[in-house]
Amino acid sequence: MPALTARQLARRRRRAAFTHSWRRFRRSRTGTAGLLVLAFFVLVALCAPLLAPAEGLQVTQATGGVLEPPSREFWLGTDANGRSVLTLLIWGARISLFVGLMATLISMLIGTLIGLTSGYFGGWVGAVLFRLTEWFLVIPFLPLAIVLATVLGRSLVNIVIVIGVTSWPGTALLIRSQVLSIKERPYVERARALGAGHRHLIGRHLLPNVVPIVFANTTLTVAIAILSETTLSFLGLGDPTRVSWGSMLDEAYSVGAITTGSWWYFVPPGVCVVLVVLSFTLVGQALEEVLNPKLRER
Repeated sequence: MPALTARQLARRRRRAAFTHSWRRFRRSRTGTAGLLVLAFFVLVALCAPLLAPAEGLQVTQATGGVLEPPSREFWLGTDANGRSVLTLLIWGARISLFVGLMATLISMLIGTLIGLTSGYFGGWVGAVLFRLTEWFLVIPFLPLAIVLATVLGRSLVNIVIVIGVTSWPGTALLIRSQVLSIKERPYVERARALGAGHRHLIGRHLLPNVVPIVFANTTLTVAIAILSETTLSFLGLGDPTRVSWGSMLDEAYSVGAITTGSWWYFVPPGVCVVLVVLSFTLVGQALEEVLNPKLRER
């Protein structure tokens, strides 16, 4: 049998580690339940054109009355414009999940870059980046996000940028603390003594060790991003041309759905937000237990 190359051995180890981690994850009932709920909403978002035609989002194509209660024709009733709430709910899943995932991606990239740089290089560079992180961490998130959203304007891209730019400090501090610990370990010191450069040390020793933590933290950050999008849309700072769960809550509040008892307009999007945020949180906690040996020991 021919000997395996170093790359093949590395792939085999990664495959075995993934299989082992997946088995540990499946033992968590809460994590599995959160993953199933999350998979359901992702499937609904991807299949939105098949579940509800896009024409149902247009006010000119509305066929129902104003705030009609649930019926056989409209399972979740209608909104103030006579559109099906179920159609709005299905298409709103796309925007809410898209904003949550894209904003989290921006947040993870910024947080990982600043955390790695601050923890590895230290000195005045690390001090400046650490103070910058503390400055963003001290400023209340919501006022800063409102100011940025107001300055940049109401659009989907701007909302993604605002949430991503304002939610990275926690990730940066987490990565920095891990890098400060990892770079003092013997195998890193040995690689440095053998002449390894910054690129090799960061790419081959530091980054692979912090990626699992970043991945686990990502699922928790997505939940925060979705809540942030809902909050900004509820405050009227979302994209007026897109339907999201937050914009549905804002519209329901504006037309007085709460005072008129039109629960079918504001309860479904609120429940969807809670379920998605809860599912991401449960998956994130389960991943932390799988990837963090200290939590597994507890």
